[in-house]
Amino acid sequence: MRRTNNGLAWPISARVIIIMKDELGLYYHPQAGNALSRVYVRRGPDGEVEFRLWRADHPEVWERHPWLSMAVVRSAARMYQQERNAESDPLLLYDIAVARVLLQEDEA
Repeated sequence: MRRTNNGLAWPISARVIIIMKDELGLYYHPQAGNALSRVYVRRGPDGEVEFRLWRADHPEVWERHPWLSMAVVRSAARMYQQERNAESDPLLLYDIAVARVLLQEDEA
């Protein structure tokens, strides 16, 4: 939920936002009911939102994939769809609206 100056709140992307943080940073679960996947968010050196995927069932994902800007995520998603699976939408994991709310609430 996002707080406004007048105290109102509304859901972002039809989800209730709960700030979660651990030793790796600030994160959200990109798939409802799946606690095995997390998307970590941070502000990069230029202030841009960056993402990094973590999966309990595939720890090598964290090691092999660096922090990515939304532009890089979009480009990689297009390549994945063209080269591997046209039916999938990797962008469903990376929610810029959720990331911005998490960062804003964490910075408040």
